[in-house]
Amino acid sequence: MDTTKVPAAAVSDSQLHFLDYWRIIRIRKTVILAVFLLVVLTTTAVTFVLQESYCSIVRIAVEKDVTDIDPLGRTQGPMQFDPYFIQTEFEKIQSKSILYPVVEKLTLNKKWAGRYNEVSLATPETYLLLRKNLDVRQSRNTSLIEIRVFSEDKNEAADVANEIAEAYQQSRVRNKQVQANKAIEVLETRLNEESRQVEELQKRVDDLRTSLKIPESIADAPSFQASLERETVSGLEADRIRAQSEYVFYQTKLAGLKKLDRKELRKAVPTVVPTEVQLPQLFEQMVSAEQRVAQLLKDYSAEHPDVQRAVALQVTINKQIEERLDGILTGLENQVVSLKARVDDYMDQVNRAKERAADAAGKSRPFFQAKRDMENRQRIRDAILLRTLQERVDATLPKSSIVEIVDRAEPGLRPVRPNIPLNIALGVIVGLVMGVGLAFFIEYLDTSVKTIDDVERSLAAPVLGVIPQNVGALIEEGPDSPHAEAYRVLRTNVLFSRKDSSANSLTVVSGGAGEGKSTTIFNLATVFAQNGQRVLIVDSDLRRPSLHKLLNVSNTLGLTNYLLKQNTLEEVIQTTKLPTMDFLPSGKLPSSSLGVLNSARMKEFIKDAKSRYDFVFFDSPPIMGVSDASILASEVDLALLVVQYRKYPQAMTLRAKQMVEKVGGTMLGVVLNNINISQDSYYYYYSGYYYDYYSKYDKYDKYDKYDKYDRYDRYDRYEGRGEKQPEPEGAPAAKNNGGEPPAGDRPAGTDIKPKY
Repeated sequence: MDTTKVPAAAVSDSQLHFLDYWRIIRIRKTVILAVFLLVVLTTTAVTFVLQESYCSIVRIAVEKDVTDIDPLGRTQGPMQFDPYFIQTEFEKIQSKSILYPVVEKLTLNKKWAGRYNEVSLATPETYLLLRKNLDVRQSRNTSLIEIRVFSEDKNEAADVANEIAEAYQQSRVRNKQVQANKAIEVLETRLNEESRQVEELQKRVDDLRTSLKIPESIADAPSFQASLERETVSGLEADRIRAQSEYVFYQTKLAGLKKLDRKELRKAVPTVVPTEVQLPQLFEQMVSAEQRVAQLLKDYSAEHPDVQRAVALQVTINKQIEERLDGILTGLENQVVSLKARVDDYMDQVNRAKERAADAAGKSRPFFQAKRDMENRQRIRDAILLRTLQERVDATLPKSSIVEIVDRAEPGLRPVRPNIPLNIALGVIVGLVMGVGLAFFIEYLDTSVKTIDDVERSLAAPVLGVIPQNVGALIEEGPDSPHAEAYRVLRTNVLFSRKDSSANSLTVVSGGAGEGKSTTIFNLATVFAQNGQRVLIVDSDLRRPSLHKLLNVSNTLGLTNYLLKQNTLEEVIQTTKLPTMDFLPSGKLPSSSLGVLNSARMKEFIKDAKSRYDFVFFDSPPIMGVSDASILASEVDLALLVVQYRKYPQAMTLRAKQMVEKVGGTMLGVVLNNINISQDSYYYYYSGYYYDYYSKYDKYDKYDKYDKYDRYDRYDRYEGRGEKQPEPEGAPAAKNNGGEPPAGDRPAGTDIKPKY
């Protein structure tokens, strides 16, 4: 199975789940707690430092300007609630026109000057202070207005609130009176102007009536003459239309009959001319004659006198029918001509009537136009006169109070500021929101590797292992360490991820220093050795070697001595506590041999070590720092990239992977290191189970005095001789396997290759 590279299409888009938010909160809990405590403590301190203040409330009822009695000519409708009116009054109460008189009347300039160490304050400054301590709002579920005043002196708060209400009340009354007087003055001025124009128009009307010689009766009732003219023209026009319709009807009927032949005409005339009586009688006689002839022809020949008389009668009737048809057509033609003459006569009468009406209208038009203008001006003047009378009477009518003080302000019983419970509650909420917001903001700015999805999305490489925090050397902790299973999972993934089973040399690289590559390579080699494979671990970090410290051995002789041909391989390789794992220190690196890893002898050493051991592991320096890591990645079979959780940016990790691929190395996968399993629930699925399981697992229950690797040694010693191995004292007999160790834990001891 090839898992060395994850296609880009296979990487799902990152979507935050609720657990992801919870993970961020848990990881950044220190930041959240610090911000939370800072905000809460600051809020609490400020709350207790603030000066106490009292509040006094005066409630007033505000109505629109109306009179108690309806004005002349109009009726006052019911007053409806208007939110814009209430909001407007809020602003008026807080305006300078109301508060300036309050400041002067209560001498607040001098009273408040002492609070700010001033001799006296200017009125604008006092106004701003008063506005700051003033709150105007609508009383809940009513149209009443509440005026709240805050002050350190409870009596002063009540006095200021009452004075503001009284000043507002007086201002409304004064403004109403001023507006009424101004309105009356404007109306009277306009009334005089309209009266003057009416007089001028009246004089012009009289002059036109005299010059045009318009009779008094017509001048007084011009609408009668116009109506008479319109009725005359309309009557003649109606008669003309009726005559025209009748003419068109008979003309159409005559034209239709003329288009028919004689046979069709006989059938159509009785239908088209329903008033015709003689023609149907002739048709009946014609039918009787035809029947008579047919009856006689049955008994007599055509030359018989009776037959000849019947035929002669038939011819006579037929002639009469033709003559009658011609007469009907001639009558229709005469009727059409008569109707045409009648239509023309009506048309002449209509035209003459229109001419007479136009002449009369044109002659009297200037007079009637001037009279209409005068009448319009008279109506405007009368309306203004009525309105002026209304305003004069309205000004004298008694008015109800448009501003009523419902509840006067009284000194407060206890301070209302600061509100300690509210302030602390807000501090708690704001602190929590700010802390969580800052945590998510820091998380947003953090571009380091946080999740497996980050690795697979940015590097397009599989994650082969997840290593928890505080991992030590497994050679000291033993195979039952709660951290060992994470490396066993890594070992299994490494074995299944390699394409070639002969690829047994591996190095671990990282983008930066301190990401845990040395510990990872050492513990991975330990797990391989504990499983029975012959392992050689090489400290090829020549500049900063550290593996010898984990094994507590000397670093005097090592890889550099062998590569410089100063010692043989047998002289530089050291044994470890594990019989299946050997160690090759780095040795001292002369300053003149910095490129020793890129030598032909190094390649020969790798080839030789691969043939002697099942697996060879190489430690390396950071790949971004020096070239040694790139050289090792190109020379060994496989490379693992160690990425420390939340340490370096993803761009740096991506660059490290690209450098491995650029030199031709085989990038097997990624190891996430230093994961806090207890805090980051995202990774608990991957290794938390093993951590919990092995922390509770007590070897073989009652085997407290029994070391299973001693058991393996006994197994190896006695297996060859066919003897049953002795069990330690207090250990129960093994079941189902004849005293052998569990198959899953038994090392391949008999398959260990000889050292040299």
